[in-house]
Amino acid sequence: MLQPLRFSHGWLRHWLGLSLCVLFAVISVIGLAPAALAGEGISNPYPSLPYLQGDATVELMVNDASITLEIKGKEAPITAGNFVELVNNGFYNGLSFHRVIRSPRPFVAQGGDPQSANPNVPLSQLGTGGYVDPDTGFERYIPLEILPEGFDNPVYGRTLKRARISTEPVLYHRRGAVAMARAQEFNSASSQFYITLADQGFLDGNYAVFGYVTDGMEAVDQIQMGDRITTATVISGIENLVLPSTPQD
Repeated sequence: MLQPLRFSHGWLRHWLGLSLCVLFAVISVIGLAPAALAGEGISNPYPSLPYLQGDATVELMVNDASITLEIKGKEAPITAGNFVELVNNGFYNGLSFHRVIRSPRPFVAQGGDPQSANPNVPLSQLGTGGYVDPDTGFERYIPLEILPEGFDNPVYGRTLKRARISTEPVLYHRRGAVAMARAQEFNSASSQFYITLADQGFLDGNYAVFGYVTDGMEAVDQIQMGDRITTATVISGIENLVLPSTPQD
């Protein structure tokens, strides 16, 4: 069950909860079978998942304000492809930001739980839902995907520490980073994402950043728990989206 980025109100517990989750979690593959890992030269090691072979631009409308996201398919093709496909399908329309942490320091605004479409579900019960693929009837998970500096392809299914890679990721958690929330299992991200409200370098190499806010960060700073994404729209780059392979009968 997805339990991404759970925290108490104390900053120390915020930090420890994530770092312990990241450093000591057991790898769980959850049905994914990669054709290749970093450096093996395969353009899409997960043909059953969407893939973004270039960049895209997404606009979120929240509280009548526009938030523009640059989605980095070149550096995070699987993670970016998953997000862009869901945006293009209207998945995020009407979903809420169920976790917003600003105190004692600005941290993240997190949303994308499909259970939040129901206004009768309390915010306290959100944070475990993900995208259910209508073709399979099961929740779709994507692998942890991080491209280290100097690598041709991302590392899949492992944090950089677990992969014993000491270089920094190309996409890092600066203010306005857009990344996937996940549970302790490395390959458990589905639809929930977060936007960092300040630099969060301790998350680098542990969670999959796939884009950045390029306009409207002041609107992100105003997001409150329960605020909804009115619409999410792919503004450009949809031609870069490669949809999953369809099994042949």
